[in-house]
Amino acid sequence: MNEQFRVAQKIGLMFRPETSLPNDIKSWTISQLHSNSPALGISSFSSKVEPWPQSLQPDLIERAELFRLLQGTYLKNREIKNTKEKESKDHQNYIKHSMKKKDELKFAHRNVYGNDQIRLRLMSFWSNHFTIGDVFMNEALLGHAMEDAILANLNGSFSDMLYKVTTHPGMLTYLDNNNSAGEESKHHFWCRAQTDCQSGLNDNLGRELLELHTVSPKAGYTESDIRQTAKVLAGWGAFFDTSIENLKKWNGTSNHWDMYKSHYAEPGNKTVMGKVIGTGKGGLRQLTDYLASNEYTVMHLSEKLCRHFVSDTPQARDIDFIANAWKGSQGNLDQIHQAVIELAINSKEDKFQWPINWLFQVIRLSDASYFHGWDSIHGNKESMDVEDIFRELGQSFFSERQPNGYSSDKVEWLSGEMLERRLRFASAIHKLGRVKSSPEQIMDRIGANMTTRNLVKSAGKNSTDRFTALMCSPELMGLNSV
Repeated sequence: MNEQFRVAQKIGLMFRPETSLPNDIKSWTISQLHSNSPALGISSFSSKVEPWPQSLQPDLIERAELFRLLQGTYLKNREIKNTKEKESKDHQNYIKHSMKKKDELKFAHRNVYGNDQIRLRLMSFWSNHFTIGDVFMNEALLGHAMEDAILANLNGSFSDMLYKVTTHPGMLTYLDNNNSAGEESKHHFWCRAQTDCQSGLNDNLGRELLELHTVSPKAGYTESDIRQTAKVLAGWGAFFDTSIENLKKWNGTSNHWDMYKSHYAEPGNKTVMGKVIGTGKGGLRQLTDYLASNEYTVMHLSEKLCRHFVSDTPQARDIDFIANAWKGSQGNLDQIHQAVIELAINSKEDKFQWPINWLFQVIRLSDASYFHGWDSIHGNKESMDVEDIFRELGQSFFSERQPNGYSSDKVEWLSGEMLERRLRFASAIHKLGRVKSSPEQIMDRIGANMTTRNLVKSAGKNSTDRFTALMCSPELMGLNSV
């Protein structure tokens, strides 16, 4: 594989046929860190690529209203006795008020048609690191978190991104922090005086903030540290099931992304891993700044970045290279990402691709039209539903998933079943995706090696079989040395 495509495979999404290949791949890749990131897509299979309609990209206030309508109608429909009538009304309500399918399709379109392929890969990496799953009717928030908490903060500091993601209503909802109340909070004492009221401290987000998002268990934190972190977080959390007017009356702000309920907060200072954290709303920023710069966080995330973008078996010197860039820039993501790019370019080691990245790369390389347009978000007879595609592929950012996210270890994706799924998808893309390039044209453009060319030749004369052999070859999956 030539150098442009080798690098684009490791840290990007491959070049589409109409795209000119850069002469200086390193300069081009680094320039991508600050490229424009418009959401691009298609309205239908035959339409041209254009910006996504603004009407399908609502802000948090609009999403909150959609959530209330979705939730309210479901609750109302529970009273309907006729099963078919209830299912029909639930389905109509879902189509009208749900954001999940819109955000899923927007994500798919961005990755297939976007010109900012490096930024999109980084968005996927960080969105997986800060996993937010679809629970508690949280689906209206997932796409917003990916776009506005992750992508919008790729050029800032890790500390800023950490704080923005931790306080995003999607994360606070996913890890049960919305109702978390300090044991000494006003709300807790009020609740105890009521006959039917439950109140308590929830440590889910506090635990994951330490274990997954920052220092990792290698830091040797204790259960007390987790509890203290949960107390810092008590009070953070918006309620999407109430009106903006009520939120402003109760909390002094209508901003869902800055919702701190002081009557739920634990008073007094807290101590996390030896660091004294002050009382009140500003305590969380103190904590996230401290964790973001912690040596254990730096090493944990440097290894994770290396394993995802550089090598399936990262070397200590490579991890240290990223860690040194992190420390030298005080956590500036631009500098960290440039270090990752430099390593990925210089390293000739294999980097097996996630199923979802591989799928986007196959579609881009072949210029296929595999995902339906936004004019048919909730159904299209000509193509498979996006939600079903991601589920069948075994990797969806919009599902009920565990907080630890998807592994970058190739062992997790090399089972016979997972490889068989790629074979089926490659075949389906060629049969249904209006592929415009032959396997031979694709191989010539990317500079495929002789092993791949012989594999494609051995597949026979059937064009679908040859296409499938190419796209599922070790070279196109990131196993060049096999």
